[in-house]
Amino acid sequence: MSVTLKPVPGPVRTEAGPSVASRRSGSPAALLASLLGFTVITIDVTAVNIALPDIRASLHGGMAGLQWVVDAYTLMFAALMLSAGALADRAGARRAYAWGVGLFTAASLACALAPGIGSLIAARVAQGGAAAIVMPASLALIRQAYDDPRRRARAIALWTVGGSAAVAVGPVLGGILTETAGWRAVFLLNLPVGAVILALLARTARSPRRPAPLDLVGQASAVLTLAGLAFAVIEGGHLGWTHPSVLAAAAVAAGSAYAFHTAEKRHRAPMVPLGLLRQRQVSVALAVGFAVNAGFYGVTFLLGLYYQQLRGMSGVTAGLMFVPLAAFVTGTNLVSPRLAERVGRRRVVVIGQAVLAVAMFALLPLAAHTPLWLVLVLLVPSGIGGALAVPALTAQLIDSVPGERAGTASGLLNSLRQTGGALSVALFGALLAGAGDTFSLPGMRVGLLVAGLTLCATTALAAWLLPRD
Repeated sequence: MSVTLKPVPGPVRTEAGPSVASRRSGSPAALLASLLGFTVITIDVTAVNIALPDIRASLHGGMAGLQWVVDAYTLMFAALMLSAGALADRAGARRAYAWGVGLFTAASLACALAPGIGSLIAARVAQGGAAAIVMPASLALIRQAYDDPRRRARAIALWTVGGSAAVAVGPVLGGILTETAGWRAVFLLNLPVGAVILALLARTARSPRRPAPLDLVGQASAVLTLAGLAFAVIEGGHLGWTHPSVLAAAAVAAGSAYAFHTAEKRHRAPMVPLGLLRQRQVSVALAVGFAVNAGFYGVTFLLGLYYQQLRGMSGVTAGLMFVPLAAFVTGTNLVSPRLAERVGRRRVVVIGQAVLAVAMFALLPLAAHTPLWLVLVLLVPSGIGGALAVPALTAQLIDSVPGERAGTASGLLNSLRQTGGALSVALFGALLAGAGDTFSLPGMRVGLLVAGLTLCATTALAAWLLPRD
């Protein structure tokens, strides 16, 4: 994951009292707090995927309910990411981070105590909103703590590795906790972690605050657009695409999208400047980021169900099956920037997408009795493709916009990537639900085919429209 931070100007007003000194050599407490926060919000995605069958058995939710358990978190994360950075600026990084961690911890407790699928989904909405605050505030906290560019770069590298490690640890941890203590333990684990983070923040310097306008109309319409679209896709697969509630949700999504466009056009400081979207490099990068996450997160969602529902694996075994995939993701993330320096970012973005598209097509023959060693081999391109493309894509996007727009462009890319993941879960889940709301291999294959063809289209766009370097 590639990150760009805005420079902090000179003396500014702090949460209380005088300006924070800019000559900071580093704060281990701030770094550890940021690392733990990023790790726990990442684990919460991958660990919950493994717990889904047990959640279904415990709360008696169907496939649509399981999709919402995943997407309620991801959609709020994606939508609120657009303005969470402005909130961190207005409140100060430390205060915003504390708010985010506190809300995330409380929402995790609500998840663990949820008596039904509806209350669990509602708690997941709160978790996703909190995660959107945690992400940019954690980076701003590192920026505040490390004034020296080299030490700051090392701190951000550790932060990034923590997220990559969480992708590997999450499924295994989710499987172990689900098997030994039940699915509620997956959420209860966040409580002591949240307490540790808040204790570390008490030892962290107060953060500067800067005026940053909030685009509330644009933010609200963005949430409604994504929620309406996800509802239409998820429920359309279960109720039928012409069902009145599905058509109403689609209408809400369309109307909210129009309201969002109007709000961004009129707001004096829009969270998504429409001029950015008209730039060819930006629009192509956003399309690529959407497609890459749609493919990768769609595959991880369906495999968690495939391993347990079709292959009869325990949660622990299913979690361990994701370790090789996560190892390839982590290793390729480290290699991608160096490879881009040698052969060019555009070429790496194109190759990464092509590899991920091949992965979608390679998984099409997957069946109930496919040898496990072959399943792991077929997953290798999935671990390599997206991890190869995203760092180079992010760097190219940031270089294509003015410096003052770098943070906005990076936030927009991350939001579109999360949206791609959420909508792919909605689509894959709708296609997976066959007769009797059971796992459907034909539905899985249709989803993989759609993801692969989408990646082929964005691969062609990147090869044609991105500048040569």
